[in-house]
Amino acid sequence: MKIDFSQKDLLFLAPLAGYTDLPFRQVVKKFGVDITISEMISSNAFVYHSSKTLRMLEKAPNEDPFIVQISGNDEEIIKKAVLLLNDMDGIDGIDLNCGCPVPKVVNHGSGSALLKDLPKMARLIETIKKHSNKRYLSVKSRLGFEDKYPKEIARIAQQSGADWIALHGRTRADKYKPDRIDYNSIADAKQAVSIPVIANGDITTLKKYKEVKELTGADAVMIGRGAVGNPWIFYQIKNNLEEVKKDKIKEIVIEHFNSMLKVYGDKGIGIFRKHLHTYSKNFPQASSFRDRVNRTDDKDVVIEYIEEFFS
Repeated sequence: MKIDFSQKDLLFLAPLAGYTDLPFRQVVKKFGVDITISEMISSNAFVYHSSKTLRMLEKAPNEDPFIVQISGNDEEIIKKAVLLLNDMDGIDGIDLNCGCPVPKVVNHGSGSALLKDLPKMARLIETIKKHSNKRYLSVKSRLGFEDKYPKEIARIAQQSGADWIALHGRTRADKYKPDRIDYNSIADAKQAVSIPVIANGDITTLKKYKEVKELTGADAVMIGRGAVGNPWIFYQIKNNLEEVKKDKIKEIVIEHFNSMLKVYGDKGIGIFRKHLHTYSKNFPQASSFRDRVNRTDDKDVVIEYIEEFFS
């Protein structure tokens, strides 16, 4: 499926380790997301055939289009990863992670560490462009490593062959500090390039979504952490709703739970508890609900508890 950046309210799901797995992506795709992206794949682990990494490349039938995000800092390894991806069907694009702030990624020279060496970042993008047979090539980045230079980052992405760039409104040094989010810098990047620019960072409500779109002039919005415990935000944006009714929330939660069971089997019950903990937050009797779901491994009982709690 071709991505249409002229589409109103175009929504991307950002990769988020431990949360945006196949069941989560399948659900948010059904309820409002336009483009899903795999969890970040280490190009090194992928090239050396990590079974865990290969499982992370599995996609749901409704994930169309589907982008695979890779990380790395070695041109030859990136090339090998791209050639492997070329042989895999159902992948519409490759995204290079230039923004992950996690120390274990940065310490290996990947993720936001690439922002300390923009010529290398350019070479990696060019390597993907040269060898990929996929329709799209994109970049996800922060505003800089310690200082901000979003226009330069966006220009390099464009000149190196990227079809779009997603910018998180913080530097690596800013981590996730609420007072450090800077949408004006995303707006600066948007003015500097002709490729689409996607705004990302701290978009947790319909109101914030509208503010960010207006302020940045971005062609689309990408939501990651803002969807944790709140996957109905995509449904809310698509339908321009001030609030989402509990019946719809219940439908989405049950859909997610059933998808977890389908993918993970009975193990999905335990894995899903962390989602139920966040989904129940800010609802009355959340503590007793969490206590009850923690005490059962019966999927029918969990469904019963969900039905009762979100009614």
